Amino acid sequence: MSLFSEITEQPQRVQSLLVSQRTNVEQIASVIQQHDIQFIFLAARGTSDNAGRYANYLFGAMNGLPLALATPSLFTYYKRPPLLKNALVIGISQSGKSPDIVSVLEEGKRQRCLTLAITNEPNSPLANTADFVFDIRAGTEEAVAATKTYTTSLTAIAMLSTALHGNKKQWHELEKVSYWIEDALKLDEFIAEAVQRYRYIDQTVVLGRGFDYSTAFEWALKLKELTYIIAEPYSSADFAHGPIALVDRGYPIFAVAAKGRVFDSMYHMLKRLRSVISAELVVISNDKRALSLAQVPLNVPVDMPEWLSPLVNILPAQLFAYHLTRVKGYDTEHPRTISKVTETK
Repeated sequence: MSLFSEITEQPQRVQSLLVSQRTNVEQIASVIQQHDIQFIFLAARGTSDNAGRYANYLFGAMNGLPLALATPSLFTYYKRPPLLKNALVIGISQSGKSPDIVSVLEEGKRQRCLTLAITNEPNSPLANTADFVFDIRAGTEEAVAATKTYTTSLTAIAMLSTALHGNKKQWHELEKVSYWIEDALKLDEFIAEAVQRYRYIDQTVVLGRGFDYSTAFEWALKLKELTYIIAEPYSSADFAHGPIALVDRGYPIFAVAAKGRVFDSMYHMLKRLRSVISAELVVISNDKRALSLAQVPLNVPVDMPEWLSPLVNILPAQLFAYHLTRVKGYDTEHPRTISKVTETK
């Protein structure tokens, strides 16, 4: 098993998850609906934290539930956890072994909250702590850089949101995700050639907004982990409030601009970067206007809805990071310094 093979098996993993875990997630949603849940309190680290950013937008937009991202140090070092009354406490961890994430769920149970573990290890400490377990069933992920555990975590979040909402249209759209992912993977050869252009870059900015704010963070993380580029993620709105001063002619900007409510905002930022500043753009989009501005346009399926775009848009980003790592002469399987399982307290 290699990083590349783990990237390319994601359509099958997502489809299998949708089939195998729908009954489980509907049962979990049924119990949640019987409680007076006022908000979601979510604990995660690293790639799982980026899945949490997706959850922040999705549960807010689709379910009317505010979501707070936990600060685990309050539970471990400071011993001053916040009050969690009426919260659904969720922990996301591929390994389920990180003590700080486990501590958040332990405190949630102590405060008599419902707790849910989203993990690839159903017999892990996190899973054993939680009231409910959503096994993302990604299979063994050997590469240090997480890929399929990220997309299956996103899928789990989308399934839970849909089960809570009870919307048949959303289930129908979810069933198409694996096919959209397969289409996105067809960009592989184009990306392998396009990354040659960026062999010598040592810094970049990654832009996203709305649901794909999470994609910007995850793309930047993969670039840091694998290529050792200084890659800073921003909302396009935040970027306009100062950091845009970084950009000069030819500066590389990577961006995710899916069709939807925030597209116009992203498009106007990209147009400004290209037309006014002459920045170098790599753009993942399903809109021809955004793609036309890019030196490297990465077109994804036109018909995917905005709420599911992070599940698809991350695939070209993963392939980009993989191929750029190879072009730079680095090891795609064993990035320096980091390990597969990180147990923070």
